[in-house]
Amino acid sequence: MEKLNLTQEWDKVFPKSDKVDHKKVTFHNRYGITLAADMYTPKGAEGKLPAIAVSGPFGAVKEQSSGLYAQKMAEFGFLTIAFDPSYTGESGGVPRYVASPDINTEDFCAAVDFLSVQENVDPERIGIIGICGWGGMALNDVAMDTRVKAVATSVMYDMSRAMGHGVGDGKDRYSTADRRAVLQYLNEQRWKDAQSGTFAHGGHDINVDSNGKVSAGERILPETLPANPHPVLKEFFDYYRMPRGFHERSVNSTGAWTATMPLSFMNMPLLSYASEITIPTLIVTGEKAHSRYFAEDAYKVVGSNDKELVVVPGANHVDLYDNVAGKIPFAKFEQFFQTKLK
Repeated sequence: MEKLNLTQEWDKVFPKSDKVDHKKVTFHNRYGITLAADMYTPKGAEGKLPAIAVSGPFGAVKEQSSGLYAQKMAEFGFLTIAFDPSYTGESGGVPRYVASPDINTEDFCAAVDFLSVQENVDPERIGIIGICGWGGMALNDVAMDTRVKAVATSVMYDMSRAMGHGVGDGKDRYSTADRRAVLQYLNEQRWKDAQSGTFAHGGHDINVDSNGKVSAGERILPETLPANPHPVLKEFFDYYRMPRGFHERSVNSTGAWTATMPLSFMNMPLLSYASEITIPTLIVTGEKAHSRYFAEDAYKVVGSNDKELVVVPGANHVDLYDNVAGKIPFAKFEQFFQTKLK
């Protein structure tokens, strides 16, 4: 398997806790891609522990939100890992900055593989947390991975729906004609990539104007914030592009995905089998989160009889990335997993 060059110094966007032990680990998925992760273990813990794998947001790295969640859950007594998805961060995979509904779901499965063989983990008490776009991946995983005993999402996106139908104001943005225009645009980019022998990069939130013209930015987020920005753009900018959340290995902070990346998401719906989810499911979103409709609609289709939707009062989407606004309901996550991973 690929040997990774891992940074050993603490380079997270959140402070290191003195209540947990931390180390870098690696494991591989069934596609042979080596994944990098941070493992957090409660100090002084003995015996076999319940464990949780965390990933997300989409385009983030383990030094950002997923690491914060993982470290906090370790303070509560869980052994946790926050991992970089395939093709991103310190994880392997070429070309860089590719996402896939299949491979990224497999990344969660591989994390469960890794946790289940640790000497200090009880393999019958493993849960997962997916943040933002990784919420959909987490739900897709537990629809088929019977080893996972509880799942939680935080301000989830369904990335298949987001890319296939556009993120709108509480509803899908694309018409059927818009969707066909986006597919045409992306497949024309495939021609260009084939001709050049390289993979161009570009924004994955693709716009279709009233005349059917398709356009996408060169970056996920601009280098500087424009005057009078859209509130959601400002939320993301204030996290990923500012010292609060900037990280040099995060594609959201520094650049863009491969331009054709949305294609696989557009016709592979992540929540196709959500009705078959049977395990305890916690779906957390913000009252003011632009992504709230993804969480509410996912909650409706999840088949588990043991499910809960938590809407955090006053919280927007990015409030639940870090705890600057004091909005992440960590006590709820703790109570959920303590109860469900007994």
